[in-house]
Amino acid sequence: MRLIDVATASAEVGASSSRTAKINRIAALLSTGAADGDPDGAAQRVATVVSWLSGDLPQRQIGVGWAALRSLPAPADRPSHTVAGVDAAFSEIGAIAGKGSAAHRAARVAALFAAATDVEQRFLRRLLSGELRQGALGGVMAEAVAKAAGLPPADIRRSAMLAGNLPAVAAAALTGGAAAVAEFRLRVSQPVSPMLAQTAAAVGDALERFGGTAIFEPKLDGARVQIHRDGDAVTVYTRSLDDVTARLPEVVAATLALPVRTLIADGEAIALRPDGRPHRFQVTASRFSRRTDSAAAAAAQHLSVFFFDLLHVDGTDLIDAPTAQRLAALDDLIPAAQRMDRLHTSDPATAQGFLAATLSAGHEGVMAKSPDAPYEAGRRGAGWLKVKPVHTLDLVVLAVEWGSGRRTGKLSNIHLGARDPAGGGFVMLGKTFKGMTDAILEWQTARFLELADGPTDGYVVRVRPEQVVEIAFDGVQKSSRYPAGMALRFARVLRYRDDKPPAEADTVEAVRTIFDT
Repeated sequence: MRLIDVATASAEVGASSSRTAKINRIAALLSTGAADGDPDGAAQRVATVVSWLSGDLPQRQIGVGWAALRSLPAPADRPSHTVAGVDAAFSEIGAIAGKGSAAHRAARVAALFAAATDVEQRFLRRLLSGELRQGALGGVMAEAVAKAAGLPPADIRRSAMLAGNLPAVAAAALTGGAAAVAEFRLRVSQPVSPMLAQTAAAVGDALERFGGTAIFEPKLDGARVQIHRDGDAVTVYTRSLDDVTARLPEVVAATLALPVRTLIADGEAIALRPDGRPHRFQVTASRFSRRTDSAAAAAAQHLSVFFFDLLHVDGTDLIDAPTAQRLAALDDLIPAAQRMDRLHTSDPATAQGFLAATLSAGHEGVMAKSPDAPYEAGRRGAGWLKVKPVHTLDLVVLAVEWGSGRRTGKLSNIHLGARDPAGGGFVMLGKTFKGMTDAILEWQTARFLELADGPTDGYVVRVRPEQVVEIAFDGVQKSSRYPAGMALRFARVLRYRDDKPPAEADTVEAVRTIFDT
């Protein structure tokens, strides 16, 4: 399969505003990839193309950043690259290490681009810089895979959620059909895409949306973890399904202390003060850094773990069981000190009191859960609702302005964008310089200079849309200044979300829902 075919399809998908057209174009490409060339390599080709069109590399990181892509050789006149050849080149570039590795890597990248045509260069540059935004995120891609394979989209979505790996499911679907897709089941030590929550305006709103009764739990300002145990082997994954087992020895120890043989549990790791109140999120987040000495960090700052859901226990899958049944199994297994506080009620006043107590304890709000909802892996399902005391959104920084006065020399005012699934990009909703401490200003100056997408010596520095920031605001107002016709009122920075990719930022429709209420 030729790279030019993938690059051309990507450009056409990005130019289309029609979801159906995007699905059809990607499906046609995947069908070609499955049939083109060596049948034994079909699965790898399909998986690679799905990864690329989703904006990801199968290798995750290969050490090529934006700076390495600023100056490229002239494009080739004729296409010669294959998908398999480029994928292999990426692996080779990522493996380069040792003395002189930077120069060696740069030379290899230059050779790769010198053999690429103009359209291929544009595709590769956007792919490697994290800018491949063409409206082919998870939902569109899953439906395209289903169309290409002739299978129900629901089957593809479920298998991808359970596997946490859409490219692998796509490869199985196009080479093995329904039987191969059915092989993707809940498995211990295989991470599952986590269930996500929608937003409710208040506890009364949550009760109403759940038919009058809900289960409320504190929403901790910690780090989401998914914990697997198979005998004496424990594996801990982050929200983004990265393996962080070695960095969280106290989570491993707590799991090994449970009277269970096999387990998949959802939980929250959090740094608590001696009085039980939470440290700032950055204290917890520091324990997840690759550069942190795990043993020293654990000794300096202990993490507590709280289990709040159970997907599997000792051979029994609970993922399709209702919330109440999963929590009953959780209560039978997990000590009270390692479970979330919980309130099952239909009384708005009681629920409001629970929220007030949770906020008083230093937590950020409550989660409301439908007693009857299954665990909707990988989805922002209607069965979970987050309730916070103020409006918050997870947005993406699109640009940043140099500060003045005491902020001279610092990147200060950030431009905020909501995700636009239909258009495949981000829609600006306003700017803010509020809520930034001196430490945040120092951090964001360094961060956004790394993400700079063009000159940094002007007033506004454009950045690659990779950094998610949690924004609090008082409301949404009508605005003719921004393309969505809306702007945030009194927006301020709560924290930067290094644990969340841009693909999971809030959408412009979520903002419109707040605007319309």
